[in-house]
Amino acid sequence: MADGDGGQSAARMAFIPGRRLSLTPRLLIINLLPLLLLGGGVFYLDSYRKQLLNERYKMARVEAQITAEALAGASRERQEALLVQIGKEQKMRLRMFDAEGNLWADSFALGQPSFAFDTPGDETWQENLARWLDRAVDTIVGADPITDYVEPEEVTADAWPELQRAREENLTRIELRDAPDGTPVINTAAPVGLRGATLLTTRNAVDITLEVREARSTLMSAVLLALAMSTLLSLYMARTIVTPLRMLAKATNRVRQGREREVEVPRLPARRDEIGQLARAISDMTQALRQRIDAVEHFAADVAHEIKNPLASLRSALESLAAVDDPGLRRQLTDIAAHDVRRIDRLVSEISEASRIDAELSRATFEAIDLAQLAANIVGRRETRGQNGGHTITMTHPREETVVMGVPVRLERVIDNLLDNAVSFSPDGAPIALAIERDGHLVTLSVSDEGPGIPEEAREKVFRRFHSDRPESEGFGQHSGLGLFIARTIAEGHDGTLIAEGHDDGRSGACLVLTLPEARARRQ
Repeated sequence: MADGDGGQSAARMAFIPGRRLSLTPRLLIINLLPLLLLGGGVFYLDSYRKQLLNERYKMARVEAQITAEALAGASRERQEALLVQIGKEQKMRLRMFDAEGNLWADSFALGQPSFAFDTPGDETWQENLARWLDRAVDTIVGADPITDYVEPEEVTADAWPELQRAREENLTRIELRDAPDGTPVINTAAPVGLRGATLLTTRNAVDITLEVREARSTLMSAVLLALAMSTLLSLYMARTIVTPLRMLAKATNRVRQGREREVEVPRLPARRDEIGQLARAISDMTQALRQRIDAVEHFAADVAHEIKNPLASLRSALESLAAVDDPGLRRQLTDIAAHDVRRIDRLVSEISEASRIDAELSRATFEAIDLAQLAANIVGRRETRGQNGGHTITMTHPREETVVMGVPVRLERVIDNLLDNAVSFSPDGAPIALAIERDGHLVTLSVSDEGPGIPEEAREKVFRRFHSDRPESEGFGQHSGLGLFIARTIAEGHDGTLIAEGHDDGRSGACLVLTLPEARARRQ
């Protein structure tokens, strides 16, 4: 069940929109979607068209009623003259029907027609395209169908529904029809006087279509321009973002595969934005990773070398032991084997501790530690256990607190290693000085001896792994050569330093100085 559910979840995630798209199409979609929605406003210009038509309906009603009133009290000659004059001035067609519904006056017949319908097919491709867009928009927005305008074969009042209603209800009626070229035709029927006559006005409202088309054209032009600019800007953004990210991904993938030892991760120094910061962070991380890998490789080689020597000695002693009958020589070989075993055990313990210090410090919770109190406890314990080899350890520290943040057990190991080193190199009975001082936001702990000292050119070597330049008085193999290396690793894990110096006054002897940030400075 678990495997099945996991497979279904993976399948669902695979079909989530955007998860399978790269950044470039995502940027384009995000930037273009609002403009596409704005472009959809072209289809909602139908409401603007309806508003214009409603205004024109009101005007047509008023015009028809005023004209009907003017015609009601006029003579026939005057009525014909008014029909021609009003038709010419208002670009309308006016027709009068008598009480029986017969046509008795037509402004187009009495005078020159004031307008004519455009015939489809005789227009330019731009007009045909505009008409096609009109029909497409009407279809998309679901506009109500409009009856085509067709002149009846028998011109009577019964041929026009609006005239029939106006005659029956004695009220002004309006009907919208569609001209052959797709423009609106507004028919208005109004009663004339009390004798049953009616007036029919016909207006081809071409200007409404032109205004809607102009508004649509302006909006579409603006949207297309915005789309073009947004597309170019999106591509530019995608190039400035996606291209360096792909470079980084390619470089990091090559680093992961390890096929090329010196893969150059681009640092993008010219970029001061987050992409540049990311590039430099990845580059620094890669260099640190390489250094860590090199350190692990060297550490492994050093471990193999250091363990190989006592193992070879142990092997030789054991092989010789079987062939020796002399009890004294057998005891000597047994002692050598036991010494080599202890040496290997010491090496394994030190190596194990050195390899896990970084990991332990990265997970450890630091706490406030009074360095002077910690050092005093260590000195007292060593005195009690006789670990100072007959040397007197003098300790000085300031009266104010010397509090640092750290792991007590680890810092204790550092101080012990420094004291062990001083005990090893100090002449018999020579004192060892442990001094703690404050220097601004730093706390320093120094351990000084009166031994031969460390040459200036060798002061960094003593902190290397397995460096063991011990006094002749000490037996071979008593130290692993990892003590000062471990001490420096712990110091650096506490954001501190550990260095070797000589005495300021020129006396012989070494001075190992541990520097740690004060607790308050570390919190800041």
